[in-house]
Amino acid sequence: MLHGIDVSSYQTSFDTDGLAFVFVKATEGRSYINPKQSEQAKRARDAGCVVGFYHFLWPGNIKAQAEYFVEKCASVEEDLLAADWEYTGEGTAASNAEKDSFIREVKRLRPQHRVMLYCNRDFWLNHDTTSYAGDGLWIADHVDAGKPRIKADWTIHQYSSTPLDKNVADFKSAAAMRDWATALQ
Repeated sequence: MLHGIDVSSYQTSFDTDGLAFVFVKATEGRSYINPKQSEQAKRARDAGCVVGFYHFLWPGNIKAQAEYFVEKCASVEEDLLAADWEYTGEGTAASNAEKDSFIREVKRLRPQHRVMLYCNRDFWLNHDTTSYAGDGLWIADHVDAGKPRIKADWTIHQYSSTPLDKNVADFKSAAAMRDWATALQ
């Protein structure tokens, strides 16, 4: 198992020692851009980490959100991309069909990137109806690292949110994760 973290604009200083990957929040809806995403990605890249970016999905305007994400995201070709599917601050959530549509549209717009789904265990078990996660499932379930309480295959497991969101990836080495991330290029 490889260790990694995911960060938003609030985590400006994070330690990369012992990390193989870092996901950075890039955008949300059609109006928010993380102003620190380039700096955060550079910090991770400089440490040799695989880098990913995620978009916090809102209901509605799915095609426009996908375009916004890929245009405003500071990604380069070898980076992973992800849809963050959960409740918004207003208590709403994109539908299962919207989640699927967003992932497919990002894959269409950026065919050289792996595109994943991030969601928590409740969304995966109680809101998802298609089991579509694009190129990989990134599941949040705050239990023992690498042991999420789901039956589906997963690629990344977020197991803690203290003090940062901590994750493990199901790869034998950082090179294997990087090879997987760049396999579509």
